[in-house]
Amino acid sequence: MIKPHWRNARTSDLPAISAIAARIHPDLPERAEVFAEKMRLCPDGCRVLVADDAIAGYGLAHPWKQHSIPPLDVFLEQIPDGADCLYVHDVAVLPDFRGGASRAYIADMERLARASGIATLTLVSVYATKPLWERHGFRAVPADAQLRAKLASYGEAATYMLRDLTAT
Repeated sequence: MIKPHWRNARTSDLPAISAIAARIHPDLPERAEVFAEKMRLCPDGCRVLVADDAIAGYGLAHPWKQHSIPPLDVFLEQIPDGADCLYVHDVAVLPDFRGGASRAYIADMERLARASGIATLTLVSVYATKPLWERHGFRAVPADAQLRAKLASYGEAATYMLRDLTAT
């Protein structure tokens, strides 16, 4: 078996990405077309975890604005002017392939952000994954009323988190 590794996602990966998303996030459904748009808008931020010849996970990230989150299953249409963070929309890895995969993806996104002149990674922690993201250097950020309203669509335990790359 070849060690699992991340590579840029391809359009042909969308069925596997959608199947993993449906398995990992059954309560947070998103259409393949929404994933495809993220891949088109930020191809270097959209990766798949390949184990042998199968896809065992995916990560989707794109430039965005801090303290703002895109709604789930909605087209972005474009990257906003003045984007000041790399928003990690999702990292989903099948259970048998966890144990370092998310760390490797986040390291790739840190390099991408730095190369783009972006000094912050952001994400929304769902399903009580906050401790995982804290181990990756993210910290919970207090949400104002507008952000709390958007977080509600991500589930009860959703937490907006930030990682300042100038501090590492």
